[in-house]
Amino acid sequence: MMSLTPDQSRKVGLGLMPSPIPFLTPRPERRRPESRGHDWNSARQDKDKEVNVQVLLRCRPLSDEEQRTNVAKVIACNEHKREVTVLHSIANKQVDRVFTFDKVFGPKAQQRSIYDQAIAPIVDEVLEGFNCTVFAYGQTGTGKTYTMEGGKRNKGGDLPAEAGVIPRAIRQIFDTLEAQNADYSIKVTFLELYNEEITDLLAQEDPSRNVEDRQKKPISLMEDGKGCVVVRGLEEEAVYSANEIYTLLERGAAKRRTADTLLNKRSSRSHSVFSITIHVKEAAVGEEELIKCGKLNLVDLAGSENISRSGAREGRAREAGEINKSLLTLGRVINALVEHSAHIPYRDSKLTRLLRDSLGGRTKTCIIATISPSAHALEETLSTLDYAYRAKSIRNKPEANQRVSKAVLLKDLYLDIEKLKEDVRAAREKNGVYIPHEKFAQDEAEKKLRIEKIEQLENELSIRDNQVERYNELYLTEKEKKIDVERELMDCKMTLEKSNNERLDLEENLRVIISTLKEKEIIYMNRTFFN
Repeated sequence: MMSLTPDQSRKVGLGLMPSPIPFLTPRPERRRPESRGHDWNSARQDKDKEVNVQVLLRCRPLSDEEQRTNVAKVIACNEHKREVTVLHSIANKQVDRVFTFDKVFGPKAQQRSIYDQAIAPIVDEVLEGFNCTVFAYGQTGTGKTYTMEGGKRNKGGDLPAEAGVIPRAIRQIFDTLEAQNADYSIKVTFLELYNEEITDLLAQEDPSRNVEDRQKKPISLMEDGKGCVVVRGLEEEAVYSANEIYTLLERGAAKRRTADTLLNKRSSRSHSVFSITIHVKEAAVGEEELIKCGKLNLVDLAGSENISRSGAREGRAREAGEINKSLLTLGRVINALVEHSAHIPYRDSKLTRLLRDSLGGRTKTCIIATISPSAHALEETLSTLDYAYRAKSIRNKPEANQRVSKAVLLKDLYLDIEKLKEDVRAAREKNGVYIPHEKFAQDEAEKKLRIEKIEQLENELSIRDNQVERYNELYLTEKEKKIDVERELMDCKMTLEKSNNERLDLEENLRVIISTLKEKEIIYMNRTFFN
């Protein structure tokens, strides 16, 4: 997806190279774990092993309003067979469609059951040093945010029955690490993608600045030269307990853009990505202490919607159009990956750039598709099911993050500190070239746009060349077919001419025979008359 690269600019991302951080496990008594003899160069990395993206399907129950108005149900879920059946008729003829997924959860499925069966194993993979992504996709009002975040916490801090994937994943991570008595460090980020603009939901707000200035903090997508996308300017928060993460999650979720539509009373108008980076110290190998790193990206996509049915007008309609546009690009990326196209249009949207490593990359990915059983949402439900069914064919090549020695991490930290000291010293002495931060950000953005434009044009040129080549091959193929057809036509004409000649000969013979018969008949009649 994205990568974290340590530097003085606080670049933060969602991928394979998390920034080195010191270890501080908040525990009164810290004990060194027993040696487990871990072979950090083991074949667990499985670099050549490809796995399909896991796709889960969740169908929400009918709402109170839908039950009150007796809305027909068009969805039937068979959790045992992992099948979803769409019941609908065309021209008064019943035409049912059946979709099969990795797991299917019907309207009665509980949050805990979904998590235990589908998400808990993914979190275990994160703690083993893999990067994993879970994201929810579906129409507005089908329960994506509820599935990912769930209900509010109880006052005592315990998880309610309605708790979603994110709070349950947080609790599992801390419970597992504490049970192992491990030395660990955890950092989180929380970003929002709204109208192709990235906002840091964890950034501290300055009350002396107006709302517009608060939103102007430059956050941009960059590439690290290794194929990973980096979010520059995103704040990382170090956390030491599950309750701290819950607080950050609630603080960030409160800043997300929501609106009241006809389809959902609190519709998310943006995509969000909540990332948890975990560093765990492993048993020492000889004199060297090793650190493994895993990352969990939890993505809540904005809902796709039919603008006319959602009642969106003016600004809301343009907003919905941007949401649908980014999701359409995501669909094109999925199609291109399934069809093994030479060009994957990741760059057409910031959403697909953020999800790049999760779709066809080195991350283990799980998609939770949410649908409504209502007959009124049949068109959107079919679209979601088609979307999710295609995504099942995407193959990723997960790789465990390489173990790093503690000495290497400390060395990187010291180098970063020295760089920061040099920057501070240069600023104090005014030694160097200074330009306003806004101007620098603008120049960087323009440079990035030019690079992206060049790459886009190169990709388009490559696509055009491929199209020309395909058209040439098609032309030659059609030309050969035309020659074959002309040859067959000539043979048919010759056969027809031969058949016509044979027919004429037969007709002449028939006339001769008829004439002979008539003559014999006359002779016979004359003989009879005279006798």
